[in-house]
Amino acid sequence: MSTPTTAPSPSATGAPPAPARRAARRRPQVRELGVLLAVVVLIAATWLHNPGFLSHQGVRDLFLGATVLAVLAIGQALVLITKNVDLSVGSVMGLSAFGTGILFVTFPGLPVPVVMLAGVLIGLLCGLANGLLVTTVQVPALVVTLGTLYAYRGLNHWWAGGGQVNAHDMPESFLALGRIPVLGVPLPAAIAVLVVVVVGLYLSHFRSGRELYAIGSNADAARLSGIPAGRRVITAFAVNGALAGLAGVLFAARYGTVDSTVGTGMELQVVAAAVVGGVAIAGGVGTVYGAALGAVLLTTITAALPIWQIDQFWQQAVVGALILAAIGLDRLLALRTARKLRGGGARGA
Repeated sequence: MSTPTTAPSPSATGAPPAPARRAARRRPQVRELGVLLAVVVLIAATWLHNPGFLSHQGVRDLFLGATVLAVLAIGQALVLITKNVDLSVGSVMGLSAFGTGILFVTFPGLPVPVVMLAGVLIGLLCGLANGLLVTTVQVPALVVTLGTLYAYRGLNHWWAGGGQVNAHDMPESFLALGRIPVLGVPLPAAIAVLVVVVVGLYLSHFRSGRELYAIGSNADAARLSGIPAGRRVITAFAVNGALAGLAGVLFAARYGTVDSTVGTGMELQVVAAAVVGGVAIAGGVGTVYGAALGAVLLTTITAALPIWQIDQFWQQAVVGALILAAIGLDRLLALRTARKLRGGGARGA
C-alpha cells in the first residue's frame, strides 16, 4: 500500500516562507509611502506658510515642473533596476529638444505629431546606442554613459552652432500643448501619468518586465535560467532613451526656446529622483511609481525653498541628504527582510 505524499515545505524547496515573501514585497511600498508622506507634508506646510502656493497657477506650475523630471526618472528606473545607470539622459533630452525645434524651422509644413515622434526617435536611437555599447563592449554603464554624455552634448553643440530656436519658430498648436488641460491637469503632466501607469504595468504584469528585476538581482543566475539578459538590458536603455526624447519634446513645447544647453546637469537630478523614490543603485529593487514620486518631491522642494526664503544653494544640500537617507533606509529595510528570511528558514527547518 502506497503512503500518501505531502507537499514539500517552502524551506525544503528553498523558497522563502510566506511571511518573509510578504515582507520583501512590502519593502518598496514602505519607501513609496514614505516619499508620498514627505510630499504631502511639504506641500501642506508650504501652503500654510503661503496660501498662494496652492493657487490655480501654483498647482499648474507644480505639475508642469515635475513633468520632465518624472518622465526622465521613469526611464532611469528601468536602467537602474537592471543594475546599470545612464548618465547621458540630460544630453539626450537636450539633443531631442533641439532636434524638435530645428525640424519646425527646417520643415515648417511638417505635422506636429510627426515632429514629436521624430524627437522621441532621436532619444530612442541614443538609448539604443548606449545599450549596445554596454552589452557588447562589456564596459560598466557608468563609464559608457559618461562618455556618451559628452558625445551627445558635443553633437548638440555642433548641430546648434551657437544658435537657438525661439517660440516664434514653432507652430502655436505645438506650444499650446503646455496649456491644454486634461481633467484639470496640464496635458504634459497627463502624459507623464500615462507613462508611469504603462511602464508600471509592464514591469509588474509582463514576463519581460519582471525579468529586469531578475537581471538586476543576479545577472549570471538570470542568464543560466534562460533569460536573454543582454537583449533585456538593451531594451531598458532604448526605452530610457525614448523617454528622454519625450522629455525633450515636452520641454520644447513648454518653454518654446531651446538651445544646446538644454538638459545640462539633469542627469544627477534624475538619478537622485529615482534613488529617493526607492529604486536601488544595486539593482533589482524599486518601481517607476516610486521614481515618479521622487521626482515630485525634488520638484516640490525646489518650488518651496523660495517661499520659505531659503537660499537655493541649500537645495543641493537637501537633495544630497535625501539621497543618503534613502540609501540608509534601503539598507535598513534590506537587513530587516534578510533577518525575516533567515528566521523563517530556521523555523521551517
